[in-house]
Amino acid sequence: MKKRLYLFDTTLRDGAQTLGVDFSLEDKHLIAKRLDALGIDYIEGGYPGANPVDTAFFEAPPKLNAKLVAFGMTKRAGRSTSNDPGFQQLLSAKADAVCLVAKSWDFHVDLQLGITLDENLDAIRASVAAVVERGRESIIDCEHFFDGYKANPDYALACAKAAYEAGARWVVLCDTNGGTLPHEVAKIVAAVTSVLPGDHIGIHAHNDTEQGVANSLSAVLSGACQVQGTLNGLGERCGNANLTSIIPTLLLKDDFGGAFETRVTPSALKTLTSVSRQFDELMNRQPNRHAPYVGESAFAHKGGIHASAVNKEPKSYEHVPPESVGNARKLLVSNQAGRSNILAELARIGMEVDKDDPRLAALLDDVKTREAQGYAYEAADASFELLARRALGEVPDFFDVDQFRVMVERRHNAKGELVTVSEAVVKVRIGDDVLMNAGEGNGPVHALDQALRKDLGAYQPSIQDLELVDFRVRILTGGTDAITRVLIECREKSSGVRWFTVGVSPNIVDASFEALLDSINFKLLKDGVAAVARTDSVVLFDGAAVRRSA
Repeated sequence: MKKRLYLFDTTLRDGAQTLGVDFSLEDKHLIAKRLDALGIDYIEGGYPGANPVDTAFFEAPPKLNAKLVAFGMTKRAGRSTSNDPGFQQLLSAKADAVCLVAKSWDFHVDLQLGITLDENLDAIRASVAAVVERGRESIIDCEHFFDGYKANPDYALACAKAAYEAGARWVVLCDTNGGTLPHEVAKIVAAVTSVLPGDHIGIHAHNDTEQGVANSLSAVLSGACQVQGTLNGLGERCGNANLTSIIPTLLLKDDFGGAFETRVTPSALKTLTSVSRQFDELMNRQPNRHAPYVGESAFAHKGGIHASAVNKEPKSYEHVPPESVGNARKLLVSNQAGRSNILAELARIGMEVDKDDPRLAALLDDVKTREAQGYAYEAADASFELLARRALGEVPDFFDVDQFRVMVERRHNAKGELVTVSEAVVKVRIGDDVLMNAGEGNGPVHALDQALRKDLGAYQPSIQDLELVDFRVRILTGGTDAITRVLIECREKSSGVRWFTVGVSPNIVDASFEALLDSINFKLLKDGVAAVARTDSVVLFDGAAVRRSA
């Protein structure tokens, strides 16, 4: 029988200590539900009483299959648990379990708490007992356990034993400084599990030497049965152990998948990439393209020789099937690409082209020329598909933009507040019709988007559910005359399908508009919309039909 491992996520607590990350109440609810759907056993929601958001979260927590955990500290020295307001607030939180942080390094007991070692042990016992008495599952995070064990193994073990004997369901060994190495973790966890049952031992690793994942796996092999970590490795300093890497390793690698089991099912594992990227989007963070398992580059092959080999046998350059974690193989189209990359990408988007088709060589040359100018088709799949289909004569001439104008004005609004408003006018030719529309936005790109999509004639029904999701700017050369690359991410609201387009220009507005046009053209192409033929000479100006003069 496989040994059961329990996954404990502390994104909403430890992850909130990441520089630049602040969770709203809505964020916490959304993240908790996604973690629950993934199959996490314990979700640590925060520290009730520490801030208004965490307090509100535990006053009306989401309904989860996972156990919701409230985090806090053991009782204060010199007070009973009933006479410690902070501890009582923790017990009052609507949570299934309570995780208490306790000092296990004698150096910290002396320096930080200023109490005797025995007083610290008494506080651990009393705090755990109070949680158990309240009918909650008790978890103890033995802070700085590994440093404490190295300095005074007897005392570190005494802290762990005190918690376990008082009724703690889990005694979690914390590498709080993140400086312990895998061989040290293996040795120390083995020492602990020789005196305490491994099915009550957890590991909480930080990533200061980039060993968080390795240390967590080492602890599991040495007997620990709970693994704590965060989504995408969030956490203070260098982050926590990355559950996004730990989970697939536990399921897909023989040494772990053959010996252990978790609540994460193979079907849930296929959502991992989506969960990871949605989480970054929620945090307004750029996803790590090189992240193991879930990164855009995790199964991306850029060299022509690699692409050719992967086409013959994927496992020649891939350690697990990308679809097992919800990712996808990508044979990159770039200035390093060969004919195999282009053919593979064309096949992925449903275009079958003979390898000897002369248009293929022209497309490859065009890609390399454009990448030298600053385009990045690795990240802009929709723009590449448009480029490829145009080269093969498969993109209709939906519309032409005759001209556009953008104005940015700083002014006082009706309330007397100083605001900056952008206005744009776009003149579009559709068949024989010319449409001129104006739009207003909080920036020039937003205004152009509003104007362009205000009225696209016969194409309007197709673009109604199209929305701009993200806008990214990269400066490619120095100086005020720098070449600018703009990536735009759009989403189809009805299906959730997303795509990226790219524009390059010394003018940031022009680069943005190029990417915006690609987004709309891709939507029309995707929907199979027929292009409007030139049949009449009617001009529409602000919605009014006017016959074009001879």
